[in-house]
This record gives sequence, C-alpha cells and structure tokens, in this order.
Amino acid sequence: MSRRTRGRQEWDVRASTLARNTTNTIRNVVENLVVEPNPQKEFIALSIGDPTTFGNLNPPEQVLEAIKESVETAKSRGYAPAKGHLEAREAVAEYSAHQGNVTANDVILSSGASHAIELAITALADSGQNILAPRPGFMIYQTLAEGLGITVKYYNLLPDEQWKVDIDDLESQIDEDTAAIVVINPSNPCGSVYDKDHLVEILDVASRNHVPIIADEIYEHFAFSGHKFHAISSLSKDVPILTCSGLTKRFLVPGWRMGWVIIHDRHNIFGKEIRKGLNNLATRILGPSVLVQLALPNILKYTPQSFFDDVILFIENQAKSAYEVLRRAPGLRPIMPQGAMYMMIGIQMSLFPTIKNEIQFVERLVKEQSVFCLPGKCFEYPNYMRIVLTVPEEYLREACQRIILFCKEHVDYGDKRKEIENDDVTVTNTIEVLSESDISVHP
Repeated sequence: MSRRTRGRQEWDVRASTLARNTTNTIRNVVENLVVEPNPQKEFIALSIGDPTTFGNLNPPEQVLEAIKESVETAKSRGYAPAKGHLEAREAVAEYSAHQGNVTANDVILSSGASHAIELAITALADSGQNILAPRPGFMIYQTLAEGLGITVKYYNLLPDEQWKVDIDDLESQIDEDTAAIVVINPSNPCGSVYDKDHLVEILDVASRNHVPIIADEIYEHFAFSGHKFHAISSLSKDVPILTCSGLTKRFLVPGWRMGWVIIHDRHNIFGKEIRKGLNNLATRILGPSVLVQLALPNILKYTPQSFFDDVILFIENQAKSAYEVLRRAPGLRPIMPQGAMYMMIGIQMSLFPTIKNEIQFVERLVKEQSVFCLPGKCFEYPNYMRIVLTVPEEYLREACQRIILFCKEHVDYGDKRKEIENDDVTVTNTIEVLSESDISVHP
C-alpha cells in the first residue's frame, strides 16, 4: 500500500538567507590571496589579531589559578542563567566602574566580545534598518549585520588627524532608518585613542539625531603613554549606550570566549524593552562558559597591575620601533598608533607602478619576503595595510627590515625623485616631497 507524500517530490535543500548572506571580509580576502611564502625565508605573519599566536605573551599565574579553582567547583559543570551568574556579573560591574554607574543588572555576559557585538546589533536593529560603522574599521559588524538584512553604512576616519572621526561625514550618513552608531575606541585597525573633546563631538551627533551608540571598547585599557582612554559612556549626558568588551585582549585569553555587554541608560530611553530583548537574545546560547564565569571574580580582582603595565609597555615599544624603521621605507607612510595593538601603513601605490593595488603588494611581499600583512581591503580602506605589534621583538624587527628591502626593490620615483644611491634610497621625508594624492585616504 503506497502512501501519499506531503513533502517535496525531490531533494531540494538550500542554505538559509542568513547563511547565504553572511560573509567575513577578512576571511574572504585572505582566502583569495596568493600567499606562497619564499621558502628561503622564515614566514612571519603580522596579520593575526591574536596576541597569543607566537607564545611570547601569556596570562599571569593568577588568571590560570582562578581557572584551576573553578575546575574543582561542582557549580562550574552546570548551566548558568542565560545572562550569566550573578557573582560574575557583579565582578564585571565593579571592574567597569570607570564607565559610569554600573550594576550587575546592567551586565549581560557573552561568548567573547564578538558575541557581545552581535547581541547589541540584534537588540537594536531590524531588517531594513542600518548601523553606522567606521572606515577603516573592524569588519565583524558587516559579518553580523548583513545576513540579517541590516545594512552597514560607513563613516570616514581621518588618517591625517590620528584617525579621528570625520564628524560631518558621520552626521551625513544618518537617516530615519539608522538604529545605532558604532564607535570603536581604542581602534582596530588604527590604534587611535580618542580624547574627551572628540568623544563629546561624537555624542553630540548621536544626541541631536536621537541615535544610540554601540561602544566597542575591547581595547579599553590599551592606551600608550601620553594618551588616556575615556569610556564614552562616562561622558554621555543623554545618549543610551551598549558597551561591548571582555577578557580577550587585556588578559591574553581570546580562546576562553568571555565577553560582556553593559547597558548605560541614564534616562531610561531603552526602557524595559531593550533590556528584555538582550535577555531574550542571551537565551539563544544559554550564556558563555560557566567554567570561566566562576573564575571571573578572581581574574578581575587579583590580576596585578604590573602585568598589564608590562604588556602595554611591550606593545608601545614595538609600535615605536616599527614606526621608526618603516618611516624610512620608500613609498610607505606608517601612522604611529596611540594604543591597541595595530599600526596602519599607507602605501603610495603610484611609486610602485608594477604593482596593481595593495592586495597585490601584500601578495608579492609574502612571495618575496615571507612577511604577511593584512591589506586595507579587509577594512574597507584601499592603499593601506595593517600590521600586528604583539609578535616577538626579533620577528617584528626582521619583518620591518624585509618590508624596507621589498620597497627598495620595487619603488620607482620616475620624474618625482631619482636620488637612489647604491643600495640605499635617500629619503629626507618622502611624504613631504610627494603629493598627498599619492595615498588615497578616502575610498
């Protein structure tokens, strides 16, 4: 006896709209690069934003001990409330006091800072709306938003002003469908650290246009000497803010996937709806690792300040070293960072006539010198590349020397300049001699 089928007549299994429309710009660019290193030279990757990659930076013993104690606790093996255990959220609230008045009720724990960003975006924006993100900027916002039908619009940063926000451009991007403004401070990939006055300018735009802010502050404690980090939430008079941060960078444990969203809403503009929405969204994965949650109070309380100071000093010295070397590279324009762990380097493509664009520049740098940097296309910013500063000192020094050698072998000043002497290029300051038009600062 045959049975009548109620389903399809043949197999037709397709990926969902979300799956089809989700892309990761960095992964897409990197996977399509032709990166076969020079077998005669050790490969040096200045591309990965993971401070633990080379093994030279490790968490302190206090952090590891906190996890060991958590392993022995029976409570660490069970489920937690979706937004996180109370004692963990209380610890985050105390740790984040510099952001303003924060209580445990304002904290939602997440599986890393990227998940915190996803919670913030999906709590504030619907399909058909848009969020504003910086260019150049961390492209996870595009990855998380566009699959949901949320458009990412970009506002420009100004390389000649230490990557400050172009305030006029920011405001011009806002329309009635703008659900949030993303502010990344300190910046990935630029390494900028905004002062109070500039943050107030950004807040003024948000306030005039009644648009909330998503503050990406994962590098909140990564400010170099002479610069001070200010949480944008601590300066806001009326703009509601969702701040995203976590353990990842400062505590050198990105693989532990522990982040958080903090709600700042002095005038109850978000009301109960956004808080409830965030709580609802947290139930989708039932919270991050309980093992790490139970270790959080001890991690946040007992990690010595000397550990943080040493890490920041190392990265700052790396930045200074790389800047001093690469500013002598013909055709390059490094921009000294003020914090975080990256440096953006402008490439005067007109001086490299045999190289089509920054992607090909990066490919040939790998092929000839076995040094891998991320091309500006990964950050929606052509004619630049980004390097990571957390690699061991000897690797960074060697990589910078190879980059200089590569530039000397391929630079062609043409009619602009012909002061090439033997193996050295006479560069008093190439940037002063050449036109600013040689580097495209706006895509």
